[in-house]
Amino acid sequence: MRIHWLTVEQALSSLNASLSGLETGEAVRRLGEFGPNLLEEVEQQHLLLRFAQEFTHFFAIVLWIGAGLSFVAEHFDPGQGMAKLGLAIVGVIIINGVFSFWQEYRAERAVAALRQLLPQKVKALRAGEITGLLASELVPGDIVLLEEGDFVPADCRLTEVSGLRVNLSTVTGESLAKARTLEPSNEESPLQAANIVLAGTSIVSGQARAVVYATGMRTEFGRIAHLTQTAGETSSPLQREIARLSRIVACLATGIGLLLFLVGQAIGLPTWENLLFAIGIIVANVPEGLLPTVTLSLAIATQRMARRNALVRHLPAVETLGSTTVICSDKTGTLTQNRMSVQQLWIGGAFMPCADLAQRAHVVHDHRALFVNAALCHNLKEVDEQGRHSLRGDPMEIALAEIGRDLAGDLAGFQRVDEIPFDTDRKRMSVICETPQGRMLYCKGALETVLAGCRFIEFDAGVAPLDPAARTRLLAAQDEMASGGLRVLAFAHRALDETGVPGDEQGMILAGLIGLEDPPRPEVPEAIARCEEAGIRIIMVTGDHPHTGLAIARQIGLVRGDAPVVISGEQLRLMSPTQLQLALDAPEILFARVAAEQKMRIVEALKNKGEIVAVTGDGVNDAPALKAADIGIAMGISGTDVAKEAADLILLDDNFASIVAAIEEGRAVFENIRKFLTYILSSNIPELVPYLAFVLFRIPLPLTIIQILAVDLGTDMLPALALGAEKPDPAVMQRPPRKRGERLLSSGLLARAYLFLGVLEATAAMLAFFFVLDAAGWQHGQTLDRLDPLYLQATSACLATIVVMQMVNLYLCRHPRQSMLSYGLGGNRYLLLGIAAELAVILFILYTPAGNWLFGTAAIGGGSWLLAAGCAILMCALEELRKAWLRRGERS
Repeated sequence: MRIHWLTVEQALSSLNASLSGLETGEAVRRLGEFGPNLLEEVEQQHLLLRFAQEFTHFFAIVLWIGAGLSFVAEHFDPGQGMAKLGLAIVGVIIINGVFSFWQEYRAERAVAALRQLLPQKVKALRAGEITGLLASELVPGDIVLLEEGDFVPADCRLTEVSGLRVNLSTVTGESLAKARTLEPSNEESPLQAANIVLAGTSIVSGQARAVVYATGMRTEFGRIAHLTQTAGETSSPLQREIARLSRIVACLATGIGLLLFLVGQAIGLPTWENLLFAIGIIVANVPEGLLPTVTLSLAIATQRMARRNALVRHLPAVETLGSTTVICSDKTGTLTQNRMSVQQLWIGGAFMPCADLAQRAHVVHDHRALFVNAALCHNLKEVDEQGRHSLRGDPMEIALAEIGRDLAGDLAGFQRVDEIPFDTDRKRMSVICETPQGRMLYCKGALETVLAGCRFIEFDAGVAPLDPAARTRLLAAQDEMASGGLRVLAFAHRALDETGVPGDEQGMILAGLIGLEDPPRPEVPEAIARCEEAGIRIIMVTGDHPHTGLAIARQIGLVRGDAPVVISGEQLRLMSPTQLQLALDAPEILFARVAAEQKMRIVEALKNKGEIVAVTGDGVNDAPALKAADIGIAMGISGTDVAKEAADLILLDDNFASIVAAIEEGRAVFENIRKFLTYILSSNIPELVPYLAFVLFRIPLPLTIIQILAVDLGTDMLPALALGAEKPDPAVMQRPPRKRGERLLSSGLLARAYLFLGVLEATAAMLAFFFVLDAAGWQHGQTLDRLDPLYLQATSACLATIVVMQMVNLYLCRHPRQSMLSYGLGGNRYLLLGIAAELAVILFILYTPAGNWLFGTAAIGGGSWLLAAGCAILMCALEELRKAWLRRGERS
């Protein structure tokens, strides 16, 4: 018999379960029998197949053709070194393929590890005690506790409900939330049964307890998992930009290669040699490892962000963070500590500090209903942790419940029987309790919404009608408390008859106001100052009273002027989209008493103004705004499952300062890729100039094809990756955000790489080549055999000089304007590893028999090294002068 046809008792019995939950031993046994509560992942390509793909893409195929032609040329024209060239090209293919696969695999593992930092957790009853479990540990028969904002972790039959509404869109496609009940259902399918909550759906409002009856792939969601799972991340705009850039460079390199091939044919070079040289030029100028290196750079940035308490859920979020121009931030828990304490009350018509209550027993006695309300009107869970009884839930409710229990006295005989749940539209909640005085309704919430349901007010002299004068006093009292930065709640109550529960709260007696303090986080003022320096605007969007929000905004330095614009939710409701966009032009603006749904209007208005918007949220109703924003940021501690699922970034500590740290890392990624591009493009010019000199001036070829490949391997691998792992520049948050459409490959970057650094490297390389030839008495027009020791030494000096220049260039590329001396040699251990790798490669090529045989080199003397070092020092000096000139221009 289907479980939704059964009563609660029958459903529990069918699962051998009880309302107090399973015993630990039985739960462990069932976990072994039914397996973890997980969906099977979409089957991905086998690692070996993905590894093989690294050797079959377009550029690898070009290289394979080049290698094949080399071996064919060796067969028809032996003794020309073509076999060695073929082996070298195969070596390039293997090294590039292994390196690219390693980077992509490492990036994939890094992202997967980050996702495991925040697994879904659930509250469940085990042996009568509430305990926190991983969702994957649930088994049939477990009793789970559900509340607003939770994702349902498994298919469950409800056992207790209170105002429960569920969003079933992930399973049924229906967008409207559905109410849930306990009664048996006659529906054929559990999808339509009102007493069932299904895995993957979310709780919109209310609370419930339910017994799990299906987990993992046995759930309804598991049966349609292939429709909801995706095989991988979509490519980000930055990754698409890199792919576009790679295509441009590839086309350029191919064009140069073809042009040089035609020139070679025109001057009578052997066809085979000419063709292979053209292929070598193409290979040398194409940054084959660019895209995987960028992916790895993004992954490294996400790991650094995680260490700074910002968990990135999608790699594209990293780059978008770097261009964020506006942050719409909640107040409570993000800008403040979310550590509530009651500071002041307004009772009996007068203010009273909380500290004075202990000495004013008669006041507490006369206004006991207020403290009973505070003790009972909440959604807290009572848990036993390591033998200690404690409350778990909203810190504000904990503070109110604690003061209520301390001052209300004996609450024996008070039993909660029903609830009218809180929602962001009503801004209040009520509970119905059986008490020694009969059935009572206790209500708390924002004063303006509670006041609408009140007819009376409680003064020291007794209960009086709530006339206009009393309303004015109440509103003035709220304003005064809120101006001191307190969060103000109103409390009201009424007696009910036994016939039932009213649908709304009317005819109540207003018992008083309680003001709670939530101090700002100490690190927030500095974080806001950094945002101001970085050209990022902060807009507070809070559900609190306008005066409370404004007081906190002044404390943290968000508002400094005398006349900031404060827009309430009611004012926002009456604004047209045009009016809202114009209002956002105010230099200082904050939104108060805003419903979660209204956040999306603010986000859309800012986006229409051309801003790149980050928005914070924690509730289920924040999800639309989080999705609409360029960057949705959910709270890791106080955030609901629904908010986390909608977000791109999760703050593990709910701290605003962590957002600023994440933006800093996002900006660093873009800067690092530009450094990487400058470095690898610089080495293209000294690879091209020798061939041009060979063609134009009829000199021996200063750099052979195989040596060009050696430069490619020695300079475009580990050293370039080291630049991708650079930490954020200290000044990166002192510059305005980059524009939305700004390209990676700017004219300034190309000019620096090709027309300055590249020209200096090419000049030094040619100088080293002629230095060796001149020392041996070579004369222009004299031909040299390719195996002549003099020729081998001259080309080796040219090759070594390029590598030495690139070693220095690695440090020059760390910043486009700041002096290399301001960075020193430290700060990035990968740079030293890159230098060591370059040095090891060039020493192997020059000073080992295998290196000499493979790359056509010979050992060079100390004079060549001194010349290379001198040229590198000169390049360093010229680049430092260029940077100093730029800095001087910026200052003036």
